[in-house]
Amino acid sequence: VTWPLGMGKAFRGVYHLLQHQVLTFTPGEERRTDGEIIKGLNNEELDKRFPMEIGQLREDVELIDGASPPFDLDDFLAGQQTPVFFGSGINNFGVQEILQSLIDWAPPPQARDAGTRMVQPAEPAFTGFVFKIQANMDPKHRDRIAFFRICSGRYSAGMKVKHVRAGRDMKLANALTFMANERVIMEDGVAGDIIGIHNHGQLQIGDTLTEGEALGFKGIPYFSPELFRAARLRDPLKSKQLQKGLQELGEEGAIQVFELEGGQMLLGAVGVLQFEIVAQRLKDEYKVDAIFEPADIHTARWLTYPDEVTRRNFEREQALRLGKDIDGNPVYLATSRYNLEVTAEKWPKVTFHATREHGQVLA
Repeated sequence: VTWPLGMGKAFRGVYHLLQHQVLTFTPGEERRTDGEIIKGLNNEELDKRFPMEIGQLREDVELIDGASPPFDLDDFLAGQQTPVFFGSGINNFGVQEILQSLIDWAPPPQARDAGTRMVQPAEPAFTGFVFKIQANMDPKHRDRIAFFRICSGRYSAGMKVKHVRAGRDMKLANALTFMANERVIMEDGVAGDIIGIHNHGQLQIGDTLTEGEALGFKGIPYFSPELFRAARLRDPLKSKQLQKGLQELGEEGAIQVFELEGGQMLLGAVGVLQFEIVAQRLKDEYKVDAIFEPADIHTARWLTYPDEVTRRNFEREQALRLGKDIDGNPVYLATSRYNLEVTAEKWPKVTFHATREHGQVLA
């Protein structure tokens, strides 16, 4: 969509391929001013102002026009085409073009599966779900924010809603909206808006809030981790801080946390970097110095049982291989693929799930 005029220290601006104009860049200025837009790639003004760079830009644009498919809104909305923008984030240059394009191209709020029915964005009743939790966004106050997507209806400051999972009412006051590192109190919001709700542990990812209807939005799954580590403290006196830290980081989705029968904490992730990030956050935010040691676990599977007798018999036999996830759901921790296959074959009535929905409580 935009292509650079010059690179590095010689960066002079970007050419907008859809609007056929050059947006010039002046180092040290945070905002473009009127008069810094030059229409047309063959404008003589470009030759006068950028004699060293304009030739390369024209060659690049000719190559792009010949080798790259044009922007297609339908392909973009279908996730089959990715627009590319150039600019300078540190100088706040080119950001406006990205944001404006999102305004112009982004689809309207969509209907969402709420378990018992599809919720349409034009419905008057307020509904929505928590899709992210971030702890300690403000280190001075150690706050936790639940990011909430409005799916229908209208939010108004101070309104009362039903917390479906907990089965109780709660008041939404002082909801926030974010832009970079700025926070603004949000007075109202509509379908498609995202608001931040101060959270003291009552909200979890996947939680649904409504004006009374019992709904449960789907589409936020947990996947079985690929790597596992056992948490060990350098200072045994910090066990409560470790448990609290892992509980909160697990709730926000930074890592998957499993508790074994003896109380040992097991962490699951899809990449090694997740463990490094969690270790650093534990040290910075919870003052806990922990070591994550490799665990003899190949994969994890969530469990459901057809009846209480099967559950008791399975738990009695497989006690050493069982744990619970952050929401208390039963999990089978297999030492190998063969171990998983043999156990599943021996217990055909037990269902082994590779995924589960956030907020889902398994029976």
